[in-house]
Amino acid sequence: MKKIIVLSLIVLVTYTKSNAQDTPNPITTAAPFLLIAPDARAGGMGDIGVATSPDSYSQHWNPSKFAFMPSQFSIGVVYTPWLRQLTNDVFLGGFSFANRIDDRSAWATSLSYFNLGQIDLTDINGAPQGTENLNEFSLDGSYSLKLSESYAMGVTMRYIRSDLGIKSANSTINPVNTFAVDISGYFQSDETNYGNFNGIWRGGFNISNIGPKVSYSDEGGDNYIPTNLKIGGGFDFILDSFNKVSLNLEFNKLLVPTPSVSIAGDGKPPYKQEDVSFFSGIFKSFGDAPGGFSEELKEFTWALGAEYMYEDSFALRAGYFNESDLKGARKYFTLGAGFKFKSTRLDLSYLFNASDINNPLENTLRFSLSFDFGELFEVY
Repeated sequence: MKKIIVLSLIVLVTYTKSNAQDTPNPITTAAPFLLIAPDARAGGMGDIGVATSPDSYSQHWNPSKFAFMPSQFSIGVVYTPWLRQLTNDVFLGGFSFANRIDDRSAWATSLSYFNLGQIDLTDINGAPQGTENLNEFSLDGSYSLKLSESYAMGVTMRYIRSDLGIKSANSTINPVNTFAVDISGYFQSDETNYGNFNGIWRGGFNISNIGPKVSYSDEGGDNYIPTNLKIGGGFDFILDSFNKVSLNLEFNKLLVPTPSVSIAGDGKPPYKQEDVSFFSGIFKSFGDAPGGFSEELKEFTWALGAEYMYEDSFALRAGYFNESDLKGARKYFTLGAGFKFKSTRLDLSYLFNASDINNPLENTLRFSLSFDFGELFEVY
């Protein structure tokens, strides 16, 4: 049972935010695994991907990018050992498939599976009482369409299941089954000459996991799923036919209400979230923090990422992710590399902590494998 407690605390530390006061005021959501960056390419650039060039894993970051995908078909497979500082059997895995139908449109699907490891159960005397394997997963499909030569939009439908109940212990935690929608957009300019180099501008947004609140218990207590806003931009420096450098900046914000209703009724912490619909909560999330506008700004995270590509066959990547010290204190650097041989690409990334606070994601290593095949489309 200790393992369950540890994992619960890690979920809170990794995917919650505290308010600007000394008293913690975390934002909690159901199914926080939906926010985990799945692929090593994005993982090598500070966990960004909303405005980077299209790849097999655009389904998570911005499905609109598939309308600009250079190949007709793309398959991606990911595996990320998770929280290796604390346990050795928690991981995120998944696959994706994308099909560019024609010059204007594409569809894609993906599966993400989050395994929380094996839970060894004992009674009060330490005698074994069996094991449980808790897990969460999502299955989704998207369609993207070019509205012009340089801009596309996409929509995604997602099924989410979160099973955290221990059946053999007669747990009162029920499995959660729900649906959510993503709305995204992506801009990619034509290649333009800037004197000594050519360049391409990119921009994108994705509002993901728009869906109803869920409950893990028959006794009530609804939870918001992690509706999230990603917005970012980037620029590709095309130095010559062999060398390209891409720089990207991305911002993220949970579109979930900050706990702002005083539990004691005296206007002081601790707080609970206001009981409003998920749709109202999206708009309230921009102005409900007890600490005012300054606290709202601290609920944005930002990341910088860079990628150097040689002849589209070898890549080096670096990135930095930043979160306010009062909102979770996730600060880390990332490094990554990619290798391409014919239609196969292998990517890997490594994360190391940059905060004074210990980070359970320290030394996270991600692996991604992708395959591109079929007809080639003109990219620029």
